[in-house]
Amino acid sequence: MELGICVASHISDINYVVRAEALGYSHAWMADSQMLWSDCYATLALVASKTNSIKIGTGVAVSSTRPAPVNAAGIATINAIAPGRTFFGVGAGNTAMRVMGQPPQRIKDFDRYLAEVAPLLQGQEAMNGVTESHSGVPIRHIMSDKGFVNFDDKIPMYVSGFGPRSLGLAGKHGDGAVLAFAANSGGMEAMWSMIEKGAQDAGRKIARDKFYTSALTTMVVLDEGEAVDSERVKHECGAFAMAAVHYAYDQLRNFGHQPPNYLAGIWPEYTAMMAQVPEDRRHQRIHAGHNCWVLPEEEKFVTKEVIQASCLVGTQDQILGQLDELDRAGLDQVMLLPPFDPRFEVIERVARDIIPQLR
Repeated sequence: MELGICVASHISDINYVVRAEALGYSHAWMADSQMLWSDCYATLALVASKTNSIKIGTGVAVSSTRPAPVNAAGIATINAIAPGRTFFGVGAGNTAMRVMGQPPQRIKDFDRYLAEVAPLLQGQEAMNGVTESHSGVPIRHIMSDKGFVNFDDKIPMYVSGFGPRSLGLAGKHGDGAVLAFAANSGGMEAMWSMIEKGAQDAGRKIARDKFYTSALTTMVVLDEGEAVDSERVKHECGAFAMAAVHYAYDQLRNFGHQPPNYLAGIWPEYTAMMAQVPEDRRHQRIHAGHNCWVLPEEEKFVTKEVIQASCLVGTQDQILGQLDELDRAGLDQVMLLPPFDPRFEVIERVARDIIPQLR
């Protein structure tokens, strides 16, 4: 099991990744959301120039906002700075698109996108502009041998998915998958079945020990006798917990999906608060502070139930036990996304108490 960090890309926060590398974190994933954070590729370029061993890449690049050749050239440029330690995470863009009032890319379009970007990441020819009525035109990077980009060192593609169809596409196209965090081995096995079905339906066979899986959460190691909902815990994981609430509200607003049971205690008050925001600006308000800060008026929604459902919080032994179970179930990495202000404290504590104990 490896531990990585997911970073809300900030052009002036490069030392955070430098410190994570020194502490033994395996990966740094630069998040891509153009109306929330700095540009992920500009940030990655600085990260690449300041680090030596940590694997770096997009966490995850959004297919809806950049054509496949743009994303391929972007990450291959980073691979020229950090050869052999660059990866490409890609997803359909829930938050990045929702914060602009737009839906994520549709599954069939995401499928076509992955089919185009996969060969481009290898420096090969791909068909651009494929639709149901158009076969597309062949494209490739025609000056890759001049040092502008690097395709000689492999750029693995990790496809983000949270449901059967998107995880199926990870199995069909990817070298790995970015998953929702599973609480136990049963949840992990369910996701593996979706990945493997997608591969099988596409006539592809994947080996679990060769297909890299990573899951996003954040982590707080409890002090002796400390409550799961202590003020310190809320400070160190509250923003991630609130992002789960934001996501659930988006699912209700856009698809009519009812919230999970763990939100029952806060849902009436939270939805009443959101109803006060004008509809034409609500898409902006939903994600305010996203994975960085908890707004003062939302602090009361960071309850024990929300924390336990969305974050990995426990004693050292409890966390190590859960990680060991997931490792045995085929999860290769957990990436941590702590709130912005206590981010250094979080990764320092996890590096002290958890990383040395991982097998």
